[in-house]
Amino acid sequence: MEQESRNPFLQPNIIESANGYSSRINPDKRGRQNFVGPGFPGLKKRGHTLGNRSWITIEQNGNSRVVELDKATVMRHCSLPARDLRLLDPLFIYPSTILGREKAIVVSLEQIRCIITADEVFLMNSLDGSVVQYKSELCKRLQREKYRSDDLAFEFKALELALEFACLTLDTQVKELEMEIHPVLDELAKSISTLNLERVRRFKGHLLALTQRVQKVYDEIEHLMNDDGDMAEMYLTEKKQRNLCNDLYDQVQGNDDTIGSEVGLGSKSAPVSPVGSASGAHKLQRAFSNVSAHKHGSLLGSSVTGETENIDQLEMLLEAYFVGIDNTLNKLLSLKEYIDDTEDLINIKLGNVQNKLIKFELLLTAATFLATVFAVVTAVFGMNFEDEVFDEPNRFHWVVSTSAVLCGVLYICFLLYFKHKKVFPL
Repeated sequence: MEQESRNPFLQPNIIESANGYSSRINPDKRGRQNFVGPGFPGLKKRGHTLGNRSWITIEQNGNSRVVELDKATVMRHCSLPARDLRLLDPLFIYPSTILGREKAIVVSLEQIRCIITADEVFLMNSLDGSVVQYKSELCKRLQREKYRSDDLAFEFKALELALEFACLTLDTQVKELEMEIHPVLDELAKSISTLNLERVRRFKGHLLALTQRVQKVYDEIEHLMNDDGDMAEMYLTEKKQRNLCNDLYDQVQGNDDTIGSEVGLGSKSAPVSPVGSASGAHKLQRAFSNVSAHKHGSLLGSSVTGETENIDQLEMLLEAYFVGIDNTLNKLLSLKEYIDDTEDLINIKLGNVQNKLIKFELLLTAATFLATVFAVVTAVFGMNFEDEVFDEPNRFHWVVSTSAVLCGVLYICFLLYFKHKKVFPL
């Protein structure tokens, strides 16, 4: 009864807070209490996936379709770690990257974020115009080249188009920035105002951000061109064919072992000389081993030759876009130099105006000093005392005139002294 009488006096919010605190303290098997912090909405917990994402798959024949795939499925299908998929996540901001993996190429160039395999392309679905153009252009090219014999592998066609779109996008933005910033800089050179300075400051920030993006693409292509190993990882079709050749060789080797065992059993049951049977079995087994070794050597030789050719082919492909992105980077550097030259011109103009103000202040100071001297003379004669000078009025006019002439001569002396010291030309 006493407990029931106390319950109504407890406030509901205190009961809820006590229950919530007790629910976050969970004892484990050993009796210790583990504190479980409060949950935050939108926070991804470990072991939980973000759900399915929309991908556009483009096959070798040019067919495309939209599929819903979760992160684990993409990682398992393309043999990629989770950190590579984070480069494609639109929630994160990463610089442009091209990664060559065992079974895929991870491409993140501007708005084009995709995974390229030997058979298909997984393109991150988006409403961005670059993504739509990339998908439509790649499908058109693949369908147009479907009935042609082209030495360029499928993964290189997809990579080439991604590089082309990235370079064209950056070059277009650089040209637009040039068209916008040149009139502003010319106007600023003619008229220095707060509005023009603010516009140039805004354009300069845009220029810096665009330069960083172009520089990252430039560095990424240069890094790939300087590393043969990374380029070798990117020809997926050759690696896939090499794996098929290795499987075929293993199958042939297994058949050789089976035939050798069957020949051994047959030689034991045949009523012939044991020496002749043993030598025949060894000859047959040696013949099969020579054939398999010859096949394996030819396959390995062809794969190595194809690898070297593809490295050269990929290097030439990268070099073409490296020249383009280098040209774009040179445009940005030239534009930056133009801005710096304009700033130097503005500083020179401001310095010239400041020097003129200093010269005017110097002349004004000298004139003020001489006027002060003249004022002292007039102040002396304005004192109330008796002197013979005041008996004749003409003497006062002579004193004033003489003081004015002396001040003028002294001012001319100041000017000559400034000219002699080359303070300013007269």
